[in-house]
Amino acid sequence: MEPIKIVKEKAEYCLNCKHKPCQKACPMKTDIPYFIQKIKENNIEEAYKSLLDNNIFSPICSAICPQEEQCEGSCTRGIKGKPVKIGELEHWVNEYAKENNIKYNIVSGNQKKHSVAIIGSGPASLSCAYELAKKGVNVTIFEKESNLGGILRYGIPEYRLNKKDLDNTINNILSLGIQVKTNCEFGKNINIKELHEQGYEAVFLGIGAGKPTTYLLNNEKLEGIYESDDFLKKYNQAKYIHNLGKTVVIGGGNVAMDCARSAIRMGATKVSILYRRNIENMPARKIEIQEALQDNIEIIPCTKVISANGENGHIKEIEVIKTQVVDGKAVDLINTNYKINVDTFIFAIGLSPEKKILESEGITLEKGLIVIDENGKTNLNKVYAGGDVTENKSTVCKAIASGRKAAEGILKEISIPNF
Repeated sequence: MEPIKIVKEKAEYCLNCKHKPCQKACPMKTDIPYFIQKIKENNIEEAYKSLLDNNIFSPICSAICPQEEQCEGSCTRGIKGKPVKIGELEHWVNEYAKENNIKYNIVSGNQKKHSVAIIGSGPASLSCAYELAKKGVNVTIFEKESNLGGILRYGIPEYRLNKKDLDNTINNILSLGIQVKTNCEFGKNINIKELHEQGYEAVFLGIGAGKPTTYLLNNEKLEGIYESDDFLKKYNQAKYIHNLGKTVVIGGGNVAMDCARSAIRMGATKVSILYRRNIENMPARKIEIQEALQDNIEIIPCTKVISANGENGHIKEIEVIKTQVVDGKAVDLINTNYKINVDTFIFAIGLSPEKKILESEGITLEKGLIVIDENGKTNLNKVYAGGDVTENKSTVCKAIASGRKAAEGILKEISIPNF
């Protein structure tokens, strides 16, 4: 950890703007000038309390949020110079609290008269569960995996998110008396009708986007081809894939960077990321791209994979074509095809919700996503949703905010007093 003297110098750079553009740009509306002011006053405990009062996920958000697009991207200091290092300051406060054993006490209601079912346990679901439980609602989380956390546990690698911080956050949330039923999959072991019949007054859907986007590379099913979610899950569960050899990842987002960096850590001899547009067009955070390059990962821009060939049932090579970006679109360049030897191939070009399951429940979708109103409510009676299942390219912080919004909608509908 940096010495408090240096941290206070960074805090002093904040102008404490009255209009708080940084707070407005934060999905969770964190009172950023306030917690930074407490750092200036050397009152780190109050800074920590203010952060968790607003967002119990602060230790997680400070580590993985794209601050450059949100709070720091709207910082007044950034107009003519560099913005305040808001993310670093928030992360430092959380690390200080951890090292100095500063505990956060959650105050909750005692009603326990209403029951709500939460399906999934990613950031949106955990956020919704937390906000409801604080108001005294009986909450039960239904999770298809054996552990809670969703993308936070199975999608984001340890080197980006300390899993102890995740465990601590989940334990804090569960301390409110939330019930958990794991190995219970929506659409298979439970459905909305059954939950209502069991007495749950409302249901929140936070099942995320679990269907990988892929395309046909070869007419036969070749070994050595993986989907990003399965690949990262194996890494995060320490179920390493051996003999990765020369590995190619296609995609340009943070998930592609995670897959590539995880492949290196699993022992791949060489890892390349192929992206059909320029590096400048990559949706991944700049810091994620830089860290991938620092891991000696090769990034090959303006390249599209057309097909794959195998040998003895295992992928051996891919055929690619060079592209050119014209009006934001990747256009193939004729006669630029060539082949690359590859032992492992990973699709990291996007995920989408499980459309069939949602449609079978009668939920209205638009472009594959659940349609919700301003309160997070779906077209079904007392059924709400949030996170990746409702929004493309949602960040963790946006998912957390959507869970809170849905909780507020549920609390209004089931008539919790004093809300």
